[in-house]
Amino acid sequence: MENLKKIGVWLDKEKAHIICVDAEKSTMKTIQSNVENFNIHGGSGTRFKGGPQDVVQDSRYLEREKNQLKLYFKNVTLELKEAQAIVIFGPSKIKERFRKELQGKYKAVSAKIEAVKTADSMTNNQMKALVRDYFKLNKTERSS
Repeated sequence: MENLKKIGVWLDKEKAHIICVDAEKSTMKTIQSNVENFNIHGGSGTRFKGGPQDVVQDSRYLEREKNQLKLYFKNVTLELKEAQAIVIFGPSKIKERFRKELQGKYKAVSAKIEAVKTADSMTNNQMKALVRDYFKLNKTERSS
């Protein structure tokens, strides 16, 4: 494959948009995370102050979420194998967790990360433009 890919990944806890850009066009693929939103409610108590309460076992919810995130990150990483350069962006802390997962388990892909940036929710066209502009800007910085 002579045309190496420059890829931007916009991700949050719900989905990841993988944007591949080259000289002619940009393409986008969306991967759903399938991470459940757990709404943990407090345990039941009594009407008496300081009375006994049931304990909520949220550790099992956190463990399930952790496993779901690992599978989500693995699915996103499979799309990045052929990348020459990667920029990760998104509105939440999940992008940093993704970067750390790549550094820990996918070192070959992690080495291709050029930047991790914060970005609010965007339309598909705004995401494509952000990735295209990022790599154009970096190209001019490298050549100077």
